[in-house]
Amino acid sequence: MSDREGGSGTALVRHARAEDLGRVAELVAEHAAYEKAAPPAPDLAARLAGLLFGVEGPGPVPAPDRTRPRLRCLVAELPDGSLAGYATCAPELSTWDGAEYLHMDCLYLTATARGHGLGPLLIAAVREEARVLGLTEIQWQTPVWNEGAIRFYDRLGATSKEKRRYSLPSQPA
Repeated sequence: MSDREGGSGTALVRHARAEDLGRVAELVAEHAAYEKAAPPAPDLAARLAGLLFGVEGPGPVPAPDRTRPRLRCLVAELPDGSLAGYATCAPELSTWDGAEYLHMDCLYLTATARGHGLGPLLIAAVREEARVLGLTEIQWQTPVWNEGAIRFYDRLGATSKEKRRYSLPSQPA
């Protein structure tokens, strides 16, 4: 994917680099707080390094195949070089469709970065990731109370389905 840039002095969306992971981890923590969720693991940057770049960090996350990382992370970079948001995505499977799709796990912009055109740039970059991977659909979810995000996704022409998301530890408590 090529970087998306509107010209000199404008924001752009690009793939995250290893040196971005500290800030990406901060943005993930902001995102979790915004969604009233538990904070991320303290070693999140190291875990992401393994998933994004095949660099093993501490913890149980194995290094992925270097030719095809498990996770993709796109960052919104402001003209001053600071990161104001991110989107992460990874290929997943649909049994019902018998096909792969791109699952957008997160899309987040800081409060001050919202409403300035960065959301559509991030979505366009995620769509390009799907095309590069040969995937014809992107799926994601957002909390039912996040009306701003829902309006944004509706304006994009996305459709939604009602479902609840569950999680269960692999080991009994």
